[in-house]
Amino acid sequence: MNTTPAPTPAPRIAIIGAGPGGLTCARILQEHGVTATVYDADASRTARDQGGTLDMHPGSGQHALKEAGLLDEFLAEARPEGQQMRLVGRDGRILFDAVPPPADTAPPTSDTAPPTSEATEGNPEIDRGQLRDLLLDSLKPDTVRWDHKLTRVAPLEDGTHRLHFADGTTADADLVIGADGAWSRVRRLLSDAEPVYTGVTFVETGFNDADRHHPVLAELTGDGTMMALDDNRGFVAQRNSGGHIRVYVGLRTDENWHQQAGVDLTDTDTAAVREALLDEFAGWSPELLGFITGTDTGYTNRPLYALPVPHTWPHTPGLTLLGDAAHLMSPFSGMGANLAMLDGADLARALVDNPTIDQAITAYEETLLPRSIEAAEGAAEGINSAFAPDSATQTLAHMTQHH
Repeated sequence: MNTTPAPTPAPRIAIIGAGPGGLTCARILQEHGVTATVYDADASRTARDQGGTLDMHPGSGQHALKEAGLLDEFLAEARPEGQQMRLVGRDGRILFDAVPPPADTAPPTSDTAPPTSEATEGNPEIDRGQLRDLLLDSLKPDTVRWDHKLTRVAPLEDGTHRLHFADGTTADADLVIGADGAWSRVRRLLSDAEPVYTGVTFVETGFNDADRHHPVLAELTGDGTMMALDDNRGFVAQRNSGGHIRVYVGLRTDENWHQQAGVDLTDTDTAAVREALLDEFAGWSPELLGFITGTDTGYTNRPLYALPVPHTWPHTPGLTLLGDAAHLMSPFSGMGANLAMLDGADLARALVDNPTIDQAITAYEETLLPRSIEAAEGAAEGINSAFAPDSATQTLAHMTQHH
């Protein structure tokens, strides 16, 4: 009689959301022979703009890319010069300018040159779209199921979960990983927490081929990030690849500021938005006001939200969270995407190293929750100091101390 036990079926792992964290998790699992399926609501990988630029930190984002075997590919596309950090007064004067040192050695120019495979000391920049493409291109075909908008997650009697999608299809999973961002549907099974308005809204604008068409704004921005913050208002301009500059016009204001200003954000009349913003920045330098008046892309309203701090949830078999679904915080942490990727790497490693999914979730969440609380507290402090009556003084002191 053949007494050979039947092979243990491979776990069905579903990752909801094809952002940096979810894709990092899928890639590292794949590198260790573990299959995961990523479901995303977007119709395709090119369905929408992925946003601005990211700085990848050695201990988090770069660490995750190294775990994924993609660090060299990242370094080949990254922009070390994008680490430049500049503070400008409301009068247009440069108050602080931290320029990264030149690289000690030139990058390899030959396919036979040895790979670096080591994280850099700095935080080189990369466009969000470039980072996402790097991760997507590293995955096996059909790993990501596009046009799968999750509508609900239903627990089943055997401890697994059934995913219900907007197109009427379903999928069952032994582990559901909520990497589905600020308004996560997976989070609803773990926590009653909802994102809360931070009191700050960004209005996004953009400038194409900036060095040629907007030389004054390009010079003011520099090669990295320029900030001009004062009296609960400010500009954050970021150099992206391809000569594009992405700008966030920030206001500490009511969430419905546009209604109070009589502005219809769904209207194509950008003049009303422009005039409302110019009223908010009366007395600022003409050069900085050019970030409002010279836009090539129009205006996109982006109120900033954050989850309550601390955000925790009870251990629940078959479910966990990563990235913004777990610890949505303001962009003034500088850690959002980095933490999401570190979450994905740590969760993948836990699934590889532990004998059961439940043990892996326990080990992962014991690491995730304390560090995410610390980062979220820092992010809340960062946005409150950046948009305060004396934000210019506070920001200059912070930059001087940390550079």
